[in-house]
Amino acid sequence: MEIIISNSSDKPIYEQITTQIKNMIISGKLKPGDPLPSMRFLAKELHISVITTKRAYEELERGGFIYSVVGKGSFVKSTNMELLKEEKLRLIEEYLSKAVDEAKKCSIGYDEIESILRLLYEED
Repeated sequence: MEIIISNSSDKPIYEQITTQIKNMIISGKLKPGDPLPSMRFLAKELHISVITTKRAYEELERGGFIYSVVGKGSFVKSTNMELLKEEKLRLIEEYLSKAVDEAKKCSIGYDEIESILRLLYEED
C-alpha cells in the first residue's frame, strides 16, 4: 500500500493517511477483507509516530471503513459503496461550484470550463 505524506500540507498527517486509505477503498484498490499494514509497520514505513497511525486507524474504524481484530490486525470492512460514492459526489459538487463561481468572476464561459475539465480528465 502506497501512502504519501506531505509535511508541508495543511492537513494533519493522520488525516492524510485516513483520506488516502478511504480513497483506496472507494476506488476498489482495497477490497472488503483486505488486511491493512499493522500500525507499527505503517509508522515505521512513513517515519511517523505509532500514535499517528493509531489515530488514523481509529478514524477509519469510526467511519465504518475498517474493523480490527485483536491479535490479527485491521481489515477493510464491507461498506455501502453507493453511500461512499454519494459522499464523494457531494465533495466534487462543492469543488466544482467554487470553480464555476471563480470562472464567472473572470467571465470564463461554459465551453472553456468544459475544455479544461476534458483536459484534466484525460490526464489520468
